[in-house]
Amino acid sequence: MTNEAKGRGKGLLVGIFSGAAVGSIVALLYAPKSGKKLREDIKTKSQDIIDDTDKYFSDVKEKATKLVKDIKKKFELLVGDTEENIDTLIDESDLILNQSKDKVGSYVRNGKVKLGKESGRLKAAIKSGVEAYNIQKKAR
Repeated sequence: MTNEAKGRGKGLLVGIFSGAAVGSIVALLYAPKSGKKLREDIKTKSQDIIDDTDKYFSDVKEKATKLVKDIKKKFELLVGDTEENIDTLIDESDLILNQSKDKVGSYVRNGKVKLGKESGRLKAAIKSGVEAYNIQKKAR
């Protein structure tokens, strides 16, 4: 609720209670009663308005307190769920990271083995080529 809407609500409330008070007083003043009876009626009506206002504000305070408690409870649940979800995501990320490390390590080991084999073949081929060259060179 915006501040402007809150201001309108307060203004409306003040207007309603002021109108009720003024209307009650005007009605009492125009009623044909004695001064003493009129003062008693004004006092009674004023007290009724004060009591109604107190009850209204008490109800508003009670509802606002309940609303704040409900929001706080929902927020705590949300934070708890978020923390739980974050922990799960971290655990899953660690698992994926470890699996990735294992796969990369396996690829590197396999690559080294293959490279070692190919390197041996290449050395043997070069050695054979050099020997063939030397034999050809001596034969000339």
